[in-house]
Amino acid sequence: PQYLFRSSQFGDDVDRPVRKSDGSWTYFASDIAYHRQKAESANLLVDVWGADHGGYVKRMSAATTAITDGKASLKVILCQLVRLFRDGEPVKMSKRSGNFVTLREVVDEVGADAVRFMMLMRKADAPLDFDFAKVLEQSKDNPVFYVQYAHARICSVLRKGREELGKSLQDDDLLKVDVRPVDDASMALVRKVAEYPRMIEQAARNCEPHRVAYYAHELAALFHAYWNRGKDEGERFVDPEAPDASMGRLVLARMTGLALARALHVLGVVPVEEL
Repeated sequence: PQYLFRSSQFGDDVDRPVRKSDGSWTYFASDIAYHRQKAESANLLVDVWGADHGGYVKRMSAATTAITDGKASLKVILCQLVRLFRDGEPVKMSKRSGNFVTLREVVDEVGADAVRFMMLMRKADAPLDFDFAKVLEQSKDNPVFYVQYAHARICSVLRKGREELGKSLQDDDLLKVDVRPVDDASMALVRKVAEYPRMIEQAARNCEPHRVAYYAHELAALFHAYWNRGKDEGERFVDPEAPDASMGRLVLARMTGLALARALHVLGVVPVEEL
């Protein structure tokens, strides 16, 4: 006989088979067992599925409620598909003809850090166009490069500060510097860095890692603007003849670098110190 799970009693539209009439188990049965195991160590279960599995959410949510007596809940994040492009042209794939590109091949070509960052630069419900050429491009149009370049630039200016000012620039020393933002660019940096704890909390609470990628990109843009403003006005970032002003700028650089590095670490991306 066929066995049914009375999922309709837990919010599903109909009851679902877990065992077929020939005695074999359905995929749904193994999914129930998997979520039962997950529920042994958590009361919030998070699944990441493709958008084409949206019709499966109700039955799995019902099963989670049933097997945990309502003590655990299921959150399903549906992700849209990723389209691959090469030189502006879509990469044609077909499972039927055996023509497809694996994630391993993408990682081998552009690197794990680039893949992670680009995948997380979009909300889960937004489709992603992944262009191999753009991901490897060294320009501001490539968000991976843009953020990493900001971090590398910060590391470079801190090294220069140690050399030209003859100071160790340890964090304990920087904490003693009287930093008073005197212009809009530096104030914007301070405000953005201060947003980091709240941003992380919101990203975690809502299961939205794209918030972290957005933040890193926005912070990088503010630092690049701050850097370029000084160049446009003929002001050296590190000036031995103006040590107090230089130390203030280095403090801003250091705190920006820390926030950038921590955001990248959350995304599983290794911040680079040189490019």
